Amino acid sequence: MESSIAYRKLLAEALDLDLARIFAFKNKPPAAVKPVPWVPLTKYAKPRRHIPQGLEDMKDAPGLLDDFHLNLLDWGTSNRQLDTLRGCHRSRVGSMAWNKHILTTGGMDAQIVNNDVRIRSHIVQTYRGHRQEVCGLKWSPSGQKLASGGNDNLVHVWDGSMASSNSTGRWIHRLKDHTSVVKALAWCPLHSSLLASAGGNSDQTIKIWDTHIGACLNSVDTGSQVSALMWSQNEMELLSSHGPTQNQLTLWKYPLMVKRTELTGHTSRVLYMSQSPDGCTVASAAADETLRIWNVFGDPKWLKLLRK
Repeated sequence: MESSIAYRKLLAEALDLDLARIFAFKNKPPAAVKPVPWVPLTKYAKPRRHIPQGLEDMKDAPGLLDDFHLNLLDWGTSNRQLDTLRGCHRSRVGSMAWNKHILTTGGMDAQIVNNDVRIRSHIVQTYRGHRQEVCGLKWSPSGQKLASGGNDNLVHVWDGSMASSNSTGRWIHRLKDHTSVVKALAWCPLHSSLLASAGGNSDQTIKIWDTHIGACLNSVDTGSQVSALMWSQNEMELLSSHGPTQNQLTLWKYPLMVKRTELTGHTSRVLYMSQSPDGCTVASAAADETLRIWNVFGDPKWLKLLRK
């Protein structure tokens, strides 16, 4: 025993070590930490939605007027004429929007007129605020607010609660941030206060507005004129249609406004878009005199399965 201690002492002196710590394993090493089992995110994450890139259908539209200020496309079950409304405007009517039994029209005379289609004296209200042609009209999903865009680069938000009051409406907000004609307008169906607007060739931006306070929440430079905007009814996605150089439809993911996909095929600027009643299919019409059908917002059956 004494020889062992003496050996340890000599060894410590030779190596300049602390004798008390040589071979002193008093405590057990800590137990290994059990690893947390790895679980792939796809087990819980929502699967990425497939966006078809191809056309559902294409039709010729010979003689389609190449006028950026007009809105000549809408979706319906019949083309049968029901009535003719006269005396609304002093010059051409370029934009229209439905709010139940109220048909709102916007004209080159800078006026906006509410027409009650149930009665003979159909003009029930006018809105005055634009200085030039009214190029875009959209009612909010609740029917409480009306958005209008004009050739004067202005966007107005109007109080629509008195749509049949035989009075002159007054704008709630006058939005002046665009630098070109505003034709493209779209209310978000999932957040009632959100309004998207976009400008023409000298502007090329999409702007998102909080219509409670009239503030611009986001502005995105798209690189080309924007003729129409459309929100998905089931996702926070916004579709825009464009002019040169690509003449494409672009799908954006809100709120970051990143591009999800681009749908190409038109050979001239896209002028109009319209959404099917189920919210899934979009029709686009362009100066190339073609009408193209896209299943851009998904299949209702797929959405039903996803929610289960």
